[in-house]
Amino acid sequence: MINSGSKNIKVKATNLTKRFEMLETTSNKMKTLFGLNRDKGQEFWALRNVSFEVHDGETIGIIGLNGSGKSTISTLISGTMAPTTGSLNINGNVSIIALGTGLIPNLTGRENIHVVGLMMGMTKKEIADKLDDIISFSELGPFIDQPLKTYSSGMRAKLSFSIAAYQDPDILIIDEVLSVGDGTFGQKSADKMFEFREQGKTILLISHDMMAIEKWCDKVLWLHYGEVKGYGPTDEILPQYINFVQWFIHLSAEQQDEYKERVRGEQLTYSTEILKEELADEYNKNPKSYSRRGLEEQLDFVRNNKLSITSKLFLVLLAFICFIGI
Repeated sequence: MINSGSKNIKVKATNLTKRFEMLETTSNKMKTLFGLNRDKGQEFWALRNVSFEVHDGETIGIIGLNGSGKSTISTLISGTMAPTTGSLNINGNVSIIALGTGLIPNLTGRENIHVVGLMMGMTKKEIADKLDDIISFSELGPFIDQPLKTYSSGMRAKLSFSIAAYQDPDILIIDEVLSVGDGTFGQKSADKMFEFREQGKTILLISHDMMAIEKWCDKVLWLHYGEVKGYGPTDEILPQYINFVQWFIHLSAEQQDEYKERVRGEQLTYSTEILKEELADEYNKNPKSYSRRGLEEQLDFVRNNKLSITSKLFLVLLAFICFIGI
């Protein structure tokens, strides 16, 4: 177990929210991504007032039912999206491994290694030096020169994991990839993950596999429809989540639907006013931990629903690739 008291903070989320606007037209969605849209749609709060810290060398399991915000928090940490409010401080370079993340269907596996590697911050020389190792680790063989759109989900997972593994990141986010693919590659992935742990790297593992969470993770972050339900040592939080899941699956189908409708309704009716009330309550309970200026900064909506600089550059690069490929 990691002694977090002696470790530097690698990820710090403070009063984090992420709001999406459920817009009908593609043009309005694109305008919203770049912060140009003035038309408002139905609001959906994927994350609501989320705060937690991750320390150097910790392996954190992120769990929760589908739709609880696990992938949203991973995309915020990776820099793919910007938060709506709150602050997110990242100390180190981040690599995310998720099915299809950053991969371009019309490019071959080899071409994707070059493009995704560049987007991850690798130089052309680094990619060239590691190319043979990445291909060998992926076990794709001759398929490496076939278009990605012909790959199975397991093959895409292998390619994603291999590229990220050889980037040598400070912070590694693994989103359900360890459970995809054949057993041999799964063991190779687990061994690589163990190497990262031994090197003192920080790992965020998103998974529905409770055995993997119990085996690998020092702490667990339990997200529940956008809120933090629990965060702490694995042996404390994981049993609570398992008990909740057991309670939930024993409900009738009608009761499950009613429960989901109620909690999702809370995500639709959440608002800045509710957030302000929550922050005010936190301030009143522990004023030494907050400042008035800090609270105002947490409510700064200037960045609301805009893409991060990295994502904008990726879209420009993708548009260019599509253009020259025509």
